[in-house]
Amino acid sequence: MKISFVGAGGVGGYYGAMLARTGHDVSFIARGRHLDAIQKQGLRIVGPLGDFRVETPAASNPSEIGPVDAVVFTVKTYDNKTAIPLIKPLLGPDTMVLTLQNGVDSAEEIASAIGQKHVIGGCTYVATAIETPGVIRQTGTHRRVVLGEYFEPKKHVSGRVQLLAEAMMGADIHAEPVADVRHAVWEKFTYLAPFAAFTGAARLPIGPLWEAQESHQVFMDAVSEVASVAKAHGAQVPSDHSARVLEYLHKLPPSTRSSLLIDLQMGKPIEVEALQGSVVRRGARVGVPTPIMAALYAVLRPHAGGAGVAG
Repeated sequence: MKISFVGAGGVGGYYGAMLARTGHDVSFIARGRHLDAIQKQGLRIVGPLGDFRVETPAASNPSEIGPVDAVVFTVKTYDNKTAIPLIKPLLGPDTMVLTLQNGVDSAEEIASAIGQKHVIGGCTYVATAIETPGVIRQTGTHRRVVLGEYFEPKKHVSGRVQLLAEAMMGADIHAEPVADVRHAVWEKFTYLAPFAAFTGAARLPIGPLWEAQESHQVFMDAVSEVASVAKAHGAQVPSDHSARVLEYLHKLPPSTRSSLLIDLQMGKPIEVEALQGSVVRRGARVGVPTPIMAALYAVLRPHAGGAGVAG
């Protein structure tokens, strides 16, 4: 397949390199020193599953790439205003656009710019980051992608979703094609929004937070707030959802930081609007109170633009 990744950071760079290594025609839309490094020396992946390097086309202008079979959109949500317009030059009549962004707003935002017919949704579980320009480090071994139709889902997995999922599976990506991806996107959101909020507001990884018994119930109450918002939007939240979140948290290494905390400590913009802000706004629209998430949103919102915030 001919696949272009809008965003060559930890997520897009890693999955793009995995697909390129197995022979797919992969390109990256990137910028800055990372783009320069990819153009000059290729993209290198390092981590517990092995090290490798791929050489692929990379550009800041998507018109240099042209129409592709699939676009995978992996930029941080705070860059959407400038990044979403980069999709259009990559579109052909049947191009599918998979968004793997955090939050539950992405598919709708992209569809408003390019039309619903192109857009499929997804979520990913992977621990990767840019180590230096041109180098992506994977710090865990999970590499899971759930993908499926977001608008007008069918009873069965669609042909285009199956095609992209099979390409990913062939590249050793743990892809899970589903008929209706909205439930998976919301399920991740119910955990991620509180996790990012608590670690970000405390400026701490999960370990010290989870050692404090006072944190447990408040954290789970925040999870319940987001789950209630999800249900009000028609998402199917499993009956054992809280138990599954607790089990997942107990398995996390104590040093685990959310990407929001990592960005905050580096003085970068943070995805507070796509995560905590979205919970509060969506809750207000459907009449679901979100007091814990609203308080955490108020604490984090002043740091939305980054600008050298200390950790």
